[in-house]
Amino acid sequence: MKRETIATIIEDLQAGRTPVLAVEDFPAFSDEATAGDPHIGPETLQAIAAALAEADIPTFERALRAMDEGDLAWLGFKVVYDAAAAQGNVDNEVTKKYGEQGSADGEPLVFFCNDAKEIVASRELSPRDTFQAKDVTRGPSMHNDQFDGLTWASEPLFGKVRVWLLGASDAAVEVAQLADHVGFHVVAVDYDPAFLNEERFPQAERIMLHGGNFDELANMPARPEDYVCVLTRGHMFDPESCIWALQNGVHYVGMMGCAGKNSTVHDLVINAGISEADWDRVKRPIGLKFGAKTPAELAIAIVAELVDVRYKQRYSDEARNRHEKSLGRE
Repeated sequence: MKRETIATIIEDLQAGRTPVLAVEDFPAFSDEATAGDPHIGPETLQAIAAALAEADIPTFERALRAMDEGDLAWLGFKVVYDAAAAQGNVDNEVTKKYGEQGSADGEPLVFFCNDAKEIVASRELSPRDTFQAKDVTRGPSMHNDQFDGLTWASEPLFGKVRVWLLGASDAAVEVAQLADHVGFHVVAVDYDPAFLNEERFPQAERIMLHGGNFDELANMPARPEDYVCVLTRGHMFDPESCIWALQNGVHYVGMMGCAGKNSTVHDLVINAGISEADWDRVKRPIGLKFGAKTPAELAIAIVAELVDVRYKQRYSDEARNRHEKSLGRE
């Protein structure tokens, strides 16, 4: 989500204009994201835009403030496809009970919700609506078709974590696909077009190095919040990759390989001037341990670890402790 998109919506509403909500800015409504869902699609976004009014300005202002403050927050969308059914829906036999009232009304709504479950909207929500609205923090929506007559969607107001895949190995191909699917911005790096190409990495940003080696990597900047997965083919450029990641101070760096190989990489990295303390930051071997062997299995182990690192990075100590307890990991 771009800050200027929200700012323009606010300006349009202040001027009495109907905002233009583009699918490019709200991909939850794209054909790809809504494939197979008869109740939501690109045309739904236009109906939502037409329903926006001056009363919705505080919702978008709160979204703008969340973006400026780096809050973990979302813009949520209540999408009504049957007004009578939405207002008349009832609790099911399985989940928590929310009373006799269905949805508060039969109209679409844009609302703000953050991880602290603060909700800002132009109209009151019913208890059942509120339950659904809070679910967008697990986004795009976890139980979006749980009650009759309406569905829900959301867009995050924070950026994706960038994951560097250093090496276009077969494991990297699998990691790229899975990491993209769970919401990472994937950057794949290699020097050989036979391995680094659109066919193997269709969703990833691709950076082609020159000279038949990883020397050019030293000239590329990484951000402190980035993650790095060292997956070079044949492990030939693992030392250069680890050195680059550690010199750039990235949040996470993991390397694939056995203990013997990693011991050799250790010596080369230390000889290049990296401290033992920095070397200890390299997760080795990369990924959660559950017996993964094949490239696809290794990708599951690696991306599962990336998700866990991202979760720990994003959430407060209090929220993490509460969730860790629920996972039995306290």
